Amino acid sequence: MIGMATAQEPYFDAPPMPRHEGDANGFRQYGDGLTDRAVGAEAVAPLPSIGDAIDPLLAPPAYMREAPPPPAVGIEWRVENPFRFFVDPKDTEVHRATYLTLSPEERETAPVLSAEHALSRRHEAGWAETMYRKTCWASSRNRHICPDKSDYINPTHHRVVVSLKGLFEPDLDCRWVSSALHEPGERAGAESAVTRPCGEDVVLTAPYPHGLAVRAEIGGIAVASTEVKVTDLFIVGIGDSFGSGEGNPDVPVRFSPERTAAYGKSSAGDLAGYPARVGAWKEIGDAAFIGGNARWLDQACHRSLYSYQLRVALGLAVEDPHRSVTYAGFACSGAEVTWGLFLRYKGNEWVPNPPDLSQISAVADAQCGKDDAPKVDMPEAYHMNGVIPELKGGLTLSKCPVEKARKIDLMLVSVGGNDIGFARLVANAVLSDESLVRSLGGWFGQVHGNRESQELLTRLDQRYKAMNRALHGILHVPWQESDRIIVTAYPPFALLDDAGNMCRDGTAGMDVFNEFRITQKAALSSSWLADKLDQVMKKSASAHGWTYAQAHRSKFIGRGLCAGHANGLGPLVDDLRLPRRNDGIWHPYNPAHYQPYAARLRWFRTPNDAFLTGNFHAAGSVLQSVLKLQSFSWFQVLLAATYGGAFHPTAEGQAAMADAALLRARGVLARHGQQGSPAISADTTGAVP
Repeated sequence: MIGMATAQEPYFDAPPMPRHEGDANGFRQYGDGLTDRAVGAEAVAPLPSIGDAIDPLLAPPAYMREAPPPPAVGIEWRVENPFRFFVDPKDTEVHRATYLTLSPEERETAPVLSAEHALSRRHEAGWAETMYRKTCWASSRNRHICPDKSDYINPTHHRVVVSLKGLFEPDLDCRWVSSALHEPGERAGAESAVTRPCGEDVVLTAPYPHGLAVRAEIGGIAVASTEVKVTDLFIVGIGDSFGSGEGNPDVPVRFSPERTAAYGKSSAGDLAGYPARVGAWKEIGDAAFIGGNARWLDQACHRSLYSYQLRVALGLAVEDPHRSVTYAGFACSGAEVTWGLFLRYKGNEWVPNPPDLSQISAVADAQCGKDDAPKVDMPEAYHMNGVIPELKGGLTLSKCPVEKARKIDLMLVSVGGNDIGFARLVANAVLSDESLVRSLGGWFGQVHGNRESQELLTRLDQRYKAMNRALHGILHVPWQESDRIIVTAYPPFALLDDAGNMCRDGTAGMDVFNEFRITQKAALSSSWLADKLDQVMKKSASAHGWTYAQAHRSKFIGRGLCAGHANGLGPLVDDLRLPRRNDGIWHPYNPAHYQPYAARLRWFRTPNDAFLTGNFHAAGSVLQSVLKLQSFSWFQVLLAATYGGAFHPTAEGQAAMADAALLRARGVLARHGQQGSPAISADTTGAVP
């Protein structure tokens, strides 16, 4: 009987009789009459009570317990192609699916860098190669134009994927009924319907901006309904090479496992045994050779899909199922506030159709959608009382009328480094005093030191003031919403640790050209000026109400130009040396095995990396007719080691910058009521594209 037990088969163990402490049997007695047995210095836990022992026996059997309530039937939906810049939704899905595989912590703190690592493991040559040609950017016209000629900037609708969740019998047929939503007081639109198995997704077209009313019916009875309203953000990117993605071509150069290239002799020595491109070229610089150049989303500006600005927009698109992003990027390698943002700048690589508008004018033109923005003369508005003479007199900019211009939700900006000649300062840090290159002008640019840069630095604040005035006055960013302008700090390129130690003297990562050599003194000097630049940028951001993204700067410490090894004692990807072939053998490795987008210690491209990634060469005719360098074939080595993106962030570095800007962007959108819906938490079990 329940509650009774025989002496032979007790339902519970009776506690032992209490004894006094120190008893020979080792029992101790407590004030409440309970006892335990001491074993050495430890004690066995108190025995369970009678009630604890019989409670499980009194519980009802499992079949009598109340079942949990069934999940509520509801409709879930997401935008089919949330990143509208990609024409093919499958390309966006690669990034969305990758985002869904990330841990909650990765999604919150480093979604772009974590995704870049995941993508690089699956795509050794880089993920952008299959996507960069299928975008809403027409290089032939330098405009954001989609292949179907639709109005890219001003969407009229979005395709959405809807599904029914919580239904026990997914094989039943569901009748999906939808109708366009309207402003309050307007007549509802006509309904349309489609029938599908309830377990299948259905793709519907949701008008923008009002949306769509959707309900699901089974057997003529409505089981769930919702409103589908897509939030579409207009995000713009402007600025220089750090914003364009310089150093990270969408299609990097491929190298032959056997063939070598020779560049003759110079004061730098014998330039033979270099890695050579694949292909049927006969001479360096001939048409077949140039046909194997690295490829970019925009060739003139070296703008790529790896740009931190594009990755911010893409990250915001895939993290919210109800959000879509319209992205327009104009950042151009080599651009300044003056020659670039205000004045037309043709980029740093010759192309038949270079940019025909300044970046501010290009953004204004984009704001007008399929219409051209009118030209407006502004000769006295932006030279800041003569401090910026380049903008005095004759300044003409495009300006879309405010009633026609699409409002900018986020403006991503990277500019200022070229304004103080930072690239030339870096050249000063890595070129030996006896270098012939110091005396050359042309593409490599003038070389100067801290004194010249400091003088330019004092005028940078006025350039930022002019830029701020234009972003509000021409591009219609509301003055009270200045935080929508997100300026990104430049990361340190040679800092080894928190103590301020810099890359040591030597040629690590720079043996592509014998006149390259970094010294701690020069690197420290450049770092000092970079900190000054950061202070000016931070002060200007505070004064103008901009959002300043700088969290990535600390993450670059120890990941700069010299992070890696030159002795073979480490992973291949972290080897800083350039492969050269001598006596038929490659040292230290075959260049065909170089992986430009593998995860590595350094987040900056060295000159060696630039040679192996971008490998920029000029056509032979250009060297002869423009640069007058017929006898200087070695100059191609210099171009290949610099114009391919030396001293610029890798794809990982761009991703780290993107994470810093994205985290700030989330805060900005939240402040303006545009934080959106929670991220999708579902299907991480399927195969990632």
